[in-house]
Amino acid sequence: MLKSIQLQNFRSYKKDNFDFEETTLIVGPNTSGKTNLIEAINLLSTGKSFKAEKDLQMIEFGSEFAKVSAKADDLSLEVILTNGQLKGGKSQLKKFLVNGVARRRVDFASNLPSVLFSPQDLDVIVDSPSLRRSFLDDVLDAVDRDYRLASIYYTKALRQRNALLEKAREESLRQDKNFEYWDKLVIENGQTITQKREEFIRFFNGFEKDIFDCFLNYDKSTISVERLLQYQTEELAAGVTLVGPHRDDFSVFMPVEASKEPRNVKFFGSRGQQRLVVLQLKIAQIKFVEEKLSKHPLFLLDDIFSELDEGHINLIFEQIGKQQTILTTTHKEFIPNKMLKSMRIIDFNK
Repeated sequence: MLKSIQLQNFRSYKKDNFDFEETTLIVGPNTSGKTNLIEAINLLSTGKSFKAEKDLQMIEFGSEFAKVSAKADDLSLEVILTNGQLKGGKSQLKKFLVNGVARRRVDFASNLPSVLFSPQDLDVIVDSPSLRRSFLDDVLDAVDRDYRLASIYYTKALRQRNALLEKAREESLRQDKNFEYWDKLVIENGQTITQKREEFIRFFNGFEKDIFDCFLNYDKSTISVERLLQYQTEELAAGVTLVGPHRDDFSVFMPVEASKEPRNVKFFGSRGQQRLVVLQLKIAQIKFVEEKLSKHPLFLLDDIFSELDEGHINLIFEQIGKQQTILTTTHKEFIPNKMLKSMRIIDFNK
């Protein structure tokens, strides 16, 4: 249980405290700070923002630092963000603390597991592959330290390797020896990422669907010595790495009549069916966290009720009460009166 959160110089909050119960509703108009509060909670959960391109964007304009701290059942968590110039000297840009002890992000995440559902998630089926890769990253980053480490090392190695490829393309000359170290890193960590993603795909396909019957097809871009050699000429021409999990994708299929092939929901599903699939993915994410960490994740619902019809909203309501839930909305009217009575309400209209 997340008990309380304290914000200092974070986004639109100068200095504010909020308390939470098993179900907490945050109500207020757009731009009132609802999503900023959800972002702060998610930052304590994952160690990163789901909306900021740079950490500095989370610091109140004109301030040197921002601090987000929270009390959970048996933990105190804190994230400190700085502009690097605290008190006129250089400082660490980002600091994580668990019960007052400094931690790296790879060890900080998972202390307060959460599953976030925002309007952007509703496009995961029909949008670009990068959104589906981000979904896989969110699922696995929340539960697996090895995945977090592999992602960090893979991203850094890929950046260096792409820089070498760009240089080789400009000079029309590839120095194989320069690639040996980075090839080893992208292969080792890329294979770990693929293995972990396959694990979640198998989990999803194996667990009982209570919202929409579907299965995932993992279109993985395998990375290996052989594959890098196979695409060596094409990579030199393109100046970027052409294989690896940064090019992964997955498709969602729905079964039809026994005599027919399953259909790709992206191309043959209705908008309503596509949204049911997204709901099913989020429920699977909750179940996956529960299985891997043996605890219920915090369910964060950020202003999704205006994007869903009554049927979808009712499916969301069925999940409330199964784990701690914090939800935001512009209008309390979206929430049934009988549910409002059991919720703690934070009203930004007052």
